[in-house]
Amino acid sequence: MILKYTNIRKLNIVFVVLLFLFTAGSSSLAQYSAKQAFTSEDVLNLRSFSVRSITDDGRYIAGTIGMRRDRLNVDHLRFGDPTYVSRSVAEFVVLDTETKEMRTLYDEKVQTRSLNWSPDGRLLAFFLREGDDFLLNIYEWENDKVRRVDLKTDKKIASNSFLQWRPDGSGILLALRDIGWAERSRNEFLALSEGPIIVRDSKKPFLAWDEVRSNSALQIPAVVGLNGDVKELLTELRVSGIRQSEDGKFVTYTKIKPLKTSYTRTGGSEFEMFMLDFQDGEPKSIREKSTSRFNPNWNDKNNTYAYAEKGDVFIQSVFEEEGKNLTKEFRGQISEDDTTKLRYSMMRWSPDDSDLLLSSQQGYHLFDIQAGSMDLVYEFPEDRETAPAVSVTNWSSDGRYLYMTYSAKDKWERGITRYDLQSRQMSTLVKDSNLYSGIRFTEEGEKIIYSFSNGDLPNNLYITDINFSSSTQLTDLNPWINNRKTTRSELIKYLGVDGNELYGILYYPVDYVEGKKYPLVCEIYEEFFRNGWNNNMNLITNAGFFGFRPSVELEEGFPGEAWMKGITSGVNKLIERGLVDAEKIGVHGTSYGGYATNLLITQTNRFAAAINISGKVNIISFLGDSPKIGVRNYSAAERGQDRIGATLWEQPQKYIQHSAIMFADRIETPLLMLTGEGDWNVPATNQREMYYALRRLDKDVEWVHYMNGGHGAGASSTVSDFHDHWNRIISWYNKHFDKVDEEREKKNKKIGG
Repeated sequence: MILKYTNIRKLNIVFVVLLFLFTAGSSSLAQYSAKQAFTSEDVLNLRSFSVRSITDDGRYIAGTIGMRRDRLNVDHLRFGDPTYVSRSVAEFVVLDTETKEMRTLYDEKVQTRSLNWSPDGRLLAFFLREGDDFLLNIYEWENDKVRRVDLKTDKKIASNSFLQWRPDGSGILLALRDIGWAERSRNEFLALSEGPIIVRDSKKPFLAWDEVRSNSALQIPAVVGLNGDVKELLTELRVSGIRQSEDGKFVTYTKIKPLKTSYTRTGGSEFEMFMLDFQDGEPKSIREKSTSRFNPNWNDKNNTYAYAEKGDVFIQSVFEEEGKNLTKEFRGQISEDDTTKLRYSMMRWSPDDSDLLLSSQQGYHLFDIQAGSMDLVYEFPEDRETAPAVSVTNWSSDGRYLYMTYSAKDKWERGITRYDLQSRQMSTLVKDSNLYSGIRFTEEGEKIIYSFSNGDLPNNLYITDINFSSSTQLTDLNPWINNRKTTRSELIKYLGVDGNELYGILYYPVDYVEGKKYPLVCEIYEEFFRNGWNNNMNLITNAGFFGFRPSVELEEGFPGEAWMKGITSGVNKLIERGLVDAEKIGVHGTSYGGYATNLLITQTNRFAAAINISGKVNIISFLGDSPKIGVRNYSAAERGQDRIGATLWEQPQKYIQHSAIMFADRIETPLLMLTGEGDWNVPATNQREMYYALRRLDKDVEWVHYMNGGHGAGASSTVSDFHDHWNRIISWYNKHFDKVDEEREKKNKKIGG
């Protein structure tokens, strides 16, 4: 009797627990069901914070809060016009990191550039767009006021001007446009885009569009006082890398002289470095002319720079005529087993400018400039291919610690570590599956500002101390996202056809039910590993599909095989897990991903639907299809992203093999193509070839062309086109996944009959 009572009591307890769990689960499910679907309208309304300038002590952050909708309505047809600046407005804010007070400087959204705090952190200088002009303004936190600095000159501020405070805060270094620049540049653009007669002559050193585009680099460096006084430093020239010495006595810069249109990465321009004394105003050449681009790494005083050349690192003062080779005597072999000669590269100066951090095949080296000695302070792991990736992001002000970002290569484990140069020990500040991005250390080195996400939700801004022991959330930009159905992601590992380990990111349908098979939509490009908020995948998963971003392993000379080998293997892995309906698989991509999609469906018929968004289909015609970007398409094919690895005349068969148009007759997959009239990257004329070919071959194809669109088709057009773009994508997949059900029903009826 006692036994029976005990069993009954246990059953009652179990029943109560199950009832509680069911009720709690039902409540949770009801709450989730009450959430709204994430839509294309939500994509346009997502707010993101862009850190533009931070005071040295980290107290104030100047930034912008923008939305996708505020970057639409671009006039893509004016790409290549040096006088055109596309519209991109945002909320302009200043954030107090101690009180979390956020001030909005203007009632409406504005377009700003080059935000920069003064050396004492009291004043914020910036350019504000009004009409076609960018005007200099200064904001003062204490008085919460903005005042315009009216320049005492007829010349206008260059739309791509730099903005640097004078070291003593007395004025601002910026760039002006010469009088007549705008009219001349605009007329040159119109002559090439409207004619009435356009002549191109191969005897001229430049492609015509290269010459027009290079006008953007013409500037007049000048110093502007806070009262608007203007002192021009140089005549109009093409200049880069301008910087002031710590004491403000001189400025250094590189003068660029275009020579010709180059089909390789070198030889197209001549570079020469100068120093300009503010007192005598006479430029002095401090590094001889060269057709190789020079990348100096400057110390804090901006009077000495280090640079790497042919495996050695040199150091040179602006007052010296030639550099000193620091590493010549250290160029031994890597190890006893590896006789390869050590090659050094420059990483960064120590905070007090006494040491250099160098990198070699062995690891990181600390070079003592005064003693001329070098120590290997951090040795790379034996297998760098599989070891977590670390990257130095800061050097502590006392010179003792190197701060590094950390990311595992086989799982989602990210964070920040600190390496002690004295004990040679690594310690973890933060390491988990979350995402830490946009990491910035304040100038004084006491605070870290970063963006944070759990990997599935949009970023918010945080601040922490140097030990990462006390983090504070500074923004909550999209609280409404908690009332939307959002996806969750998972890192997928699988083997490619060649047996190599590959990774992909799987995104679950928002209403996922365990054990049920769902359609799968692949978004393809190259490699995917890092997760984070993804608009596209949230729209796909809200449509009731799995989203999948599989990786491929591209090989130069044979890139077309990669998508077939990698993507199909990843899809097979998901089918084996019982997650995916094997007959309801779609694939799409944008740009290079659109090209990959079109090429992939010439090799396999396993996809129920495919979408090419702004992707080329014919590499041969593509070479000359985009005149506004010069020789980019030639270099992309020969030695860039397309990975052909040869010219058309060296390996014509490879250009044919990697052009989907040549194999259009093999395509059985229904194809949707989306293009933009103003696409300067992949003109719609390229995809038009595929539409006419498939139409001629009586294939299932639909071509949608957005007259206001650019690269990205409707997604880079107007607000209404953006919605249309995504409605068409989801509808295309639904249409062809529904056809699978119809065919199954017919088949079952036939069998049953």
